Amino acid sequence: MKTEHAHMTECAAEAARVARAVRAEQLDIPVTPCAGWDVRGLVNHWVLYTSHGMEHRALRTEIPQELTTRDFTADADWAQQYAAQLDRAVAAWSDPAVWEGTIGDGASASPAADTAAMLIEETALHGWDVARATGQEFRLSDGAAAHVLGIVEKTAALYRQYEGFAEEVAVGAEADAFTRAVALSGRDPQWTAA
Repeated sequence: MKTEHAHMTECAAEAARVARAVRAEQLDIPVTPCAGWDVRGLVNHWVLYTSHGMEHRALRTEIPQELTTRDFTADADWAQQYAAQLDRAVAAWSDPAVWEGTIGDGASASPAADTAAMLIEETALHGWDVARATGQEFRLSDGAAAHVLGIVEKTAALYRQYEGFAEEVAVGAEADAFTRAVALSGRDPQWTAA
């Protein structure tokens, strides 16, 4: 849990850094590496699930309905609010007990550690999406990148079944771990904003 939490913390910090560098006019960019999403829509999804969702899952509570339709980017300081919410979310996962047991009810219940892995994956991959769409890079340490790759390797086939990931994009043998994670998730590591 300690290592996983460190990777969650690093991905959250990098997500906050990327968010702070998004300029207001870039929210209207119509294309991102996520087909069908503009930057504003992608950012709202990213903020909702990787900060509010991350905290609520740790607390075993539902995301309030009003958050699911909120345009977080309508607030000029949305990036600062996102960074503060990420800090609360990561703090909620700092308790070792949160990593025990399951999250969710009935057939939808998942081991807490699997939920945390999915949140780390979502923070990093959508962080990469936002970064690329706004002319940035999403940078992780070798350890965190390898961790994200391991998660994607475990989930890619399932996510493809539900159209959460596209088909894997081929990359060279020299590609680093995070580039391989991006490609395995169906994203083109060479994608750039037009």
